[in-house]
Amino acid sequence: MRVIDPDGNQLGIIPLQTALSSAEEFGLDLVEVSPNATPPVCKIMDYGRFKYQQTKKQQEAKKKQARIQVKEIKVRPKTDSHDLEVKLGHIRKFIEKKNKVKVTVVFRGREITLTDRGQELLEQIAKDAEEFAAIEQPPKLEGRTMNMVLGPK
Repeated sequence: MRVIDPDGNQLGIIPLQTALSSAEEFGLDLVEVSPNATPPVCKIMDYGRFKYQQTKKQQEAKKKQARIQVKEIKVRPKTDSHDLEVKLGHIRKFIEKKNKVKVTVVFRGREITLTDRGQELLEQIAKDAEEFAAIEQPPKLEGRTMNMVLGPK
């Protein structure tokens, strides 16, 4: 196996027992860094410190990941135009913050007969939001609600 000392210098390709005794001389551990290489690469280092640095790297990578939330806007089939404009403003704010928006039309009681009005309402919202949002899931009726998902362009 190829062995690297704590200073980063190569000790060459040596047998396992020799590498272990070298690590013991330094008072450190022999850690396999690249097992898939031919020959495998090992480094003489403090294993506890190595493990700590690995977890730190994983935490930093996790911090940099984008977190996308799904925000929900609820409307009714008889929602007025001014109220829709206000809701559209909320949708714009959510999309600008890189969140997805689930627009839901809720049908109560006999309003379930107005599914075509709910469809028109969602299409109108999608048309008004097309300059800053894209439809990720088209309008779909599920029970007493009709849903559509918008996402950032």
